Amino acid sequence: MFTGLVQAVGQLQRTGTGVELLIPAGAALDPAQLQLGDSVAVDGVCLTVTAHSAEGFRADVSEETLARTTLAAKAKRRGWVNLEPALRLADRLGGHLVSGHVDGQGTVVAVEQQSASWQLSLRWDDPAYGRYVCEKASVAVDGISLTVAGCSEDGATFWIAVIPHTWASTTLRHLRPGDAVNLEADLLAKYTERLLRHGAPAGAAQPPLTAAWLADHGWG
Repeated sequence: MFTGLVQAVGQLQRTGTGVELLIPAGAALDPAQLQLGDSVAVDGVCLTVTAHSAEGFRADVSEETLARTTLAAKAKRRGWVNLEPALRLADRLGGHLVSGHVDGQGTVVAVEQQSASWQLSLRWDDPAYGRYVCEKASVAVDGISLTVAGCSEDGATFWIAVIPHTWASTTLRHLRPGDAVNLEADLLAKYTERLLRHGAPAGAAQPPLTAAWLADHGWG
């Protein structure tokens, strides 16, 4: 699990059956401290360290991961990616719970600089994922925990306000309209949807979790 709080940016390139991450010297994430088998979120994609050195680390990448994310395209051009090591149980949860399992890609619609922030507008490539988006919801964009400032009625298009620290410390500042990003919807939204859809199992003593039950118990 991750928090969506980026610790470093690195440069991605293909190598054999996987990818290699080159991390600039002085970054908060020291690759020499990684262990074989550690998990690291790379632009929001959970990868496993298979080798490491003082300059970076290597990870194997499945064809499924390459097909569903932006990693293949970024590795081809040695693009920059956001990096976050896995969450320890004792760590502070400053963002939101991020699994590192990307739901799908999105497209940058617009980037607008405002007086004290940047507004980034995005659109899910598969609009069905818009059902997990609402105002003030959490969403991971290239592994960054961000809050939805507003969205279209179906949630397929949404926008976020990016503070200067996040803008300067991540790859968001490189985004332009038309660029692709990795998106992961809030885990709570997906689990809640499944519970509401299927209700309680047969023979269970607890009543099914429905919209009516939630309203009756003060969640309306």
